[in-house]
Amino acid sequence: MKPEKTRQNRDSGGDILQGKGSPFRFSDRLVPYPDALADMEAQVAALASGNGREQLWFLEHPPLYTSGTSARSEDLLNPGAFEVFEAGRGGEYTYHGPGQRVVYVMLDLGRRKKDLRAFVASLEGWIIAALAEFGVTAGVREGRIGVWVVKPDGSEAKIAAIGIRVRKWISFHGISLNVAPNLQHFEGIVPCGIRDFGVTSLADLGIDADLAAVDAALIKHAPDHLNL
Repeated sequence: MKPEKTRQNRDSGGDILQGKGSPFRFSDRLVPYPDALADMEAQVAALASGNGREQLWFLEHPPLYTSGTSARSEDLLNPGAFEVFEAGRGGEYTYHGPGQRVVYVMLDLGRRKKDLRAFVASLEGWIIAALAEFGVTAGVREGRIGVWVVKPDGSEAKIAAIGIRVRKWISFHGISLNVAPNLQHFEGIVPCGIRDFGVTSLADLGIDADLAAVDAALIKHAPDHLNL
């Protein structure tokens, strides 16, 4: 069963806020990656100075690759496929593009538990709970970052990636959940440096879900898992 779509109010800047004081922000355009980086830097600086507010920014990017601080050059299999950006987050190479829900998570971990592993676990639990709304059984795997599912053919595949950075206990970057992206675009990289397993999406699993329905599921479970 699909979750009901959330009602959204558009602001004058084109982004969408879920009510006054809500941490949920939405962009319904394809956000260029450098713009997203600059925006996150500004939000983190404001939060660190005590003048900002926590934010979960839901967006899509145009097709591109990003490299994390652990990325290896040999894992970029097709450098000419899409533009590659240094993200500054943890992790290795990943793909972003239309049909993938990216959520940049800018939270003050000083108000929570100053424990990066616990924070990553909370992000994993958040994604797993949201996927359960669509009847998808997902989980984590030891030694493999991200959220994984077993496909109908019995193979395991990653459905969501996690890559974060923390500065002064303010988190940024976040998660990417494959709703209905072009999975062939992942073939230009070794996603997250893991060669032995593939990637999947809700659409690839035969689940008809749009971004709005996925957003509703993520919003539903965010307060419990992220201590909003």
